[in-house]
Amino acid sequence: MTAANHNNNHSGNAHGSTSSGSKQGSSICFTVGKVDAGMTTLLTEDHHLIEFPSLLLPKGVSAGSVVNISVNRNLEEEQNRRDEFWALQDEILDQFGKNPPKTPTLRVKSLTQSTCTLEWDSLVLNQASLRSLDVYKNGVKQGHSIASPYHTNQYKLSGLEIDHMFSFYIEIKTSAGTLRSNEVKARTHTLDNLTGTNICFGVFESDAALEECKRLVVEIGGTWTEEVGIETTHLLCHVQGGYNYEAALQQSIPIVKPEWLKACVEHKKLQAALPYYLVQPSSNGISSHPDTPAQE
Repeated sequence: MTAANHNNNHSGNAHGSTSSGSKQGSSICFTVGKVDAGMTTLLTEDHHLIEFPSLLLPKGVSAGSVVNISVNRNLEEEQNRRDEFWALQDEILDQFGKNPPKTPTLRVKSLTQSTCTLEWDSLVLNQASLRSLDVYKNGVKQGHSIASPYHTNQYKLSGLEIDHMFSFYIEIKTSAGTLRSNEVKARTHTLDNLTGTNICFGVFESDAALEECKRLVVEIGGTWTEEVGIETTHLLCHVQGGYNYEAALQQSIPIVKPEWLKACVEHKKLQAALPYYLVQPSSNGISSHPDTPAQE
């Protein structure tokens, strides 16, 4: 855009047009009106007013001056910018559009009479960001979204009905959309199915007693671990204290005497844990060791 000063001479052509290569434009004659530091008022020959940046006017222009303003269309630059725009779109597509998040794969890790532990593969989000991860049981969302979905790939559901069929799936919400996993079905165990029993051990009075309990766990088809984990169903011990004992307390895992396991073997079915608790809960909510007389 250019402006030419015609204050002291007259131009034979007030209107004209130019065309050169890829540039197309026209030149229009204006009479300068009010001149301010920021904007100048210009008047066309057919009495239309426009505002024009004063900075772009030739030096010495004042009210009453006549200027020609040429406006040109630069087709070559238009094409360059159009090419840049579409190159950017292709780059965005290559980076974000061709590698969407992958649908999570869900499976059942373990089952007991009243619990189900779900497990899924590590999430593959590519360039998307994770907003939430939710677990659904029989189509109903379970509680709040998982607090740290980046740091866990397991979820344990408790309080399930014995010998009952359930369906599960997980749903992740990402910046690229919502994805639902495959649906898995699982039936909780019957009382005589002890294969889901996962035992961890605390402090024992002797190594021989501990080894005997490990043998009994294998006999009923269960498993045992060195440390308390998400699949631990019971903690067996003779004495309070120790790392596993404290972990079981924090996770509300039943802490029972070895006699509980022996009763399961004898009756060949799962026994209630409460009668075998190492520390029996009292009626006032305060627990006391069974070998310690209650305070009056």
